[in-house]
Amino acid sequence: MVQIDPSVVTWSVDESERDGRPLLVLLHGVGSHEGDLIGLAPYLPQAFAIASLRAPLPHGDGFSWYPLALPGSPDPAPVDEAATAVLDWLDSLTGSYTSVSLLGFSQGGSLSLQLLRRAPERFTFAAVLAGFVVADPASADADAALARVRPAVFYGRGDADQVIPIDAVNRTVEWLGEHADADVEVYAELAHGVSQDELDDLNAFISRVTNPVTAEGTHAPDSTDLVV
Repeated sequence: MVQIDPSVVTWSVDESERDGRPLLVLLHGVGSHEGDLIGLAPYLPQAFAIASLRAPLPHGDGFSWYPLALPGSPDPAPVDEAATAVLDWLDSLTGSYTSVSLLGFSQGGSLSLQLLRRAPERFTFAAVLAGFVVADPASADADAALARVRPAVFYGRGDADQVIPIDAVNRTVEWLGEHADADVEVYAELAHGVSQDELDDLNAFISRVTNPVTAEGTHAPDSTDLVV
């Protein structure tokens, strides 16, 4: 059984400043850590209390949410275990948050969509950057429930991404069309990373789906290199 270590969660604000704010949970990519995606916090809406989690499994110099397998086609059981760990961590929080949303990069993006399957009414939105949906035949009933809710999802990727296979991308686009209210954006010449244009589009998406949370005053560098 995997678990989230609360002692290494990195927050954008002190504990005294979290109550009464929307919560945004960041899920990093494989081989990375909780200190990676938190670097995006200054470029995201400042109304959020942002929590960057560390994945539970050691992987190289970093961590992973589930074991690597065929690229874009992991065994769904460990992915579901990781989703359970995140849900258990959310249940353990003592703060009072007005909403909960997800932002995942690469493997963390796949976990974000698995979390939507597990608890479709719990999250205001999921942002999936350079990620994919896990093929999981056992999730047919969960997918049917998700399709009734159709949560908001931002799916951004680069057309030069050599990490996520195109069949996983195509599967994800089709799945999102059937199960979510999705914004799907493709960025020219972007590899496995995040660009200024993508962050601008993400902020516009967040502003639209979480009003009155806005993206005023946010600006990111020309590009942000993230570990997968």
